Amino acid sequence: MKNLKLIDKFIYFLNGIAAFLLLTSYILPFVPPKTFALLSVLSLGVPFLILVNSIFFLYWLIMLKKQLILSLVVLIIGYFNFGSLYKFTSDDDISHEHQLKVMNYNVRLFNLYNWIPKKGIQGKMVDLIKQKAPDVLSIQEYHPHPKVDLSFFKYKFEKLSGKKTKYGQVILSQYPIINSGSIEFPETDNNAIFVDILKADDTIRIYNIHLQSLKIDTKMENFNQEDSERLLKKTEHTFEKQQVQTELFLKHKAACPYKVIITGDFNNTAFSYVYKELKGDMKDAFKEAGNGFGRTYDFRFFPIRIDFIFSDPAFEVTDFKTIDNKYSDHYPIMATLKLH
Repeated sequence: MKNLKLIDKFIYFLNGIAAFLLLTSYILPFVPPKTFALLSVLSLGVPFLILVNSIFFLYWLIMLKKQLILSLVVLIIGYFNFGSLYKFTSDDDISHEHQLKVMNYNVRLFNLYNWIPKKGIQGKMVDLIKQKAPDVLSIQEYHPHPKVDLSFFKYKFEKLSGKKTKYGQVILSQYPIINSGSIEFPETDNNAIFVDILKADDTIRIYNIHLQSLKIDTKMENFNQEDSERLLKKTEHTFEKQQVQTELFLKHKAACPYKVIITGDFNNTAFSYVYKELKGDMKDAFKEAGNGFGRTYDFRFFPIRIDFIFSDPAFEVTDFKTIDNKYSDHYPIMATLKLH
């Protein structure tokens, strides 16, 4: 520190704060939000903290200063805890007779209220789904929009709520659905649904989960318009509800006799308690076969991954893609799974 200029001392001070916050975030998956909800809020900023510490590391590296060790050590600890924020390109998918293509998509009511001021968004969504041709499609924030025809799927199970505007979750399949149902979450319109599909001689359960939403306008210029204390309490309460919802889901899943695939919008990151609990010993398809940052939510300032596909360990994940088409505030994701 003695050999540092005043400006570099200040930069190192900021570096220390960022490193401390990132190091603190590593315990988040092990802290139930109902125990310490305030700390769990930090999980939303972990991708940002990783990027900031990476920038500090590169700065000190370019300056050839030993201060690079601080962020480097914290980033290495994070890598062994969570893996890399960025995945390098995986091998291309190879068609296999035992494969199952699964897509997850939060469609934001198919742009019902024209959040995206362009015509024909609904048709583009349908064309995209047709082009990717998933065997199973899980949709959150589904709405039976008059301009949306998904009848090219042979089977469907939906769970909708709302009086004037119907919305909810749906699972569509090219394989027969032999059983279906819903897991109701208390005091919310969010829920989880499931179907049991029959593929050859295998029965596979597909879950579609939509955990409690923060319902926050993520445009930075609007953040100051909402009282910060109220916003913080709202976020804490949301994460507490997500924990309750996760517990209800896991109780239901524990009674399932089949191999399981979990799809959904968790409204939380891969650095959170609910992610750790929902994943358990399952495979995260992005970590198995994805590439890039895996961003699934349209946030301008840093990549956020809040939509997931998990598979039973019996499946091999041969391909994973985040589809970069901005027809919703979420990007669709698709995994190709092979059952040995």
